[in-house]
Amino acid sequence: MASSSVGMACLGLVLCMVVVPSLATVYNVGDASGWATGVDYSSWASDKTFKVGDSLVFNYPTSHTVEEVSSSDYSACTVGKAISTDSTGATTINLKTAGTHYFICGVAGHCENGMKLAVKVESSSSSSSTDKPSTTSPSTTTTTKIPDSSSSWSLSPVLAFVTTWVALCVMMVVS
Repeated sequence: MASSSVGMACLGLVLCMVVVPSLATVYNVGDASGWATGVDYSSWASDKTFKVGDSLVFNYPTSHTVEEVSSSDYSACTVGKAISTDSTGATTINLKTAGTHYFICGVAGHCENGMKLAVKVESSSSSSSTDKPSTTSPSTTTTTKIPDSSSSWSLSPVLAFVTTWVALCVMMVVS
């Protein structure tokens, strides 16, 4: 009886290790091209479904910036009124709210030359088209360097190590 409970607990841990990390996706903006002039970001985003909890990774030389802006500032390529901004060369935007999020490069002329991205973020619980755009709370910006790929997920190595050891210890205690 006890060994079947432990087996179920171990199965539950394994399922959590597989399912939970796959709930959020990390998107490398522009894929191998990164955040640069001459890239069609509308086409890049067109076949992707962005959800709350996903992240956008912008990789670029420090001669560019990533600015989250309002819809009107996006349309007019207005710089200087950003909700958030970063120029470190490796910017991660955590998509925390449903709605459309707008990003431009704040360097003069770059937005006008196509260095702008709009992503429609769906609620993670449903894909309702009634989600309202985010207007009050900006996405969270952090700086990190991610390997080149369009999207990926990863489980923290520490979490994987601890979970594995806990499962092994439970199995040893029961045997």
